[in-house]
Formats: sequence, C-alpha cells, structure tokens
Amino acid sequence: MKRFIALLLLLFVLDSTATAGPTIFFVRHAEKATTGGDDMDLSEAGRTRAESLAALLKDAEISAIYTTEFKRTKQTAAPLAKALRVEPSVISAKDQPTLIAKVRASPGNVLVVGHSNTIPDLIKALGITTAISIADNEYDNLFVVLLEEKPHLLRLRFR
Repeated sequence: MKRFIALLLLLFVLDSTATAGPTIFFVRHAEKATTGGDDMDLSEAGRTRAESLAALLKDAEISAIYTTEFKRTKQTAAPLAKALRVEPSVISAKDQPTLIAKVRASPGNVLVVGHSNTIPDLIKALGITTAISIADNEYDNLFVVLLEEKPHLLRLRFR
C-alpha cells in the first residue's frame, strides 16, 4: 500500500510539473556492504533497493543521472541508468558547486545519488529552506525538488 501511495504522489508530481522547471530526485546510496573500506559495494539489500528505485523512477522522464565517485552511488544508479539508457555522470562528492550548476542547467528531470552528508546541502543550494537530516541507517528517502519560481520539496519513502 505504501508503495502504491508513493507511486500516486510521484505521478501527481510529474503531472503537476508539466509546465514547471525540471524535477530533481535525490536519493542516498542504497545499503552498503559491511566490509570494503571507504569505497564499499552495495549489500544484497542495497542491490534490491537499487532495483526498486529503478522500478519507481522508470517513467519519471529522467534525462540525466549524477553520482559521486564511490561504488555505492554508481551501483545505486545503475539499474535505472541501464533501463533508461542514460550514462550517469560522475562528479566528486566534494565538488557540489559543479553538480548544482549541472542540475540547474538541465533541461529535463534529474536523479542525483549522493550521501547522507551531501544531499542536505545540495537541496539547500537549490533554494529549499527546510532543514534536512538523514540518519546513518536511513536508505529509503526520496527527496523530490520541484524547480519552480519558488522551489518545493517533497520527502517520500520507498522500499
């Protein structure tokens, strides 16, 4: 039922933005493995979540995907990128100004796969004043930023 409600909200967002600017979807990378140093692969649960993300966003008319240099963000984006035949662009997690410039210049909808410590600042840079925090054990947030005259934020959950 929760997934159905999330899909309905997503469809509403997409329909309501037909005349607005692009919609930016932000997700934290999916669950990571417990071993592997600083650049860990996704765990089995993470791979399942990445597939769920692809199913959820496959009809969101995403024309660009951005990840950081870490395997976990690339692997989270991979199923959707493959389904849409969109080559993800890799931008350093430390280079937020470049990412924001690319997102703002995008003519279409965008997916950004980031980290719990980068997503709040990225969303803030797009004009959202709502304070955002992502706990270490949270991997199910889908932040939707509607780039209009006054940007709007929706925070959804997905499994």
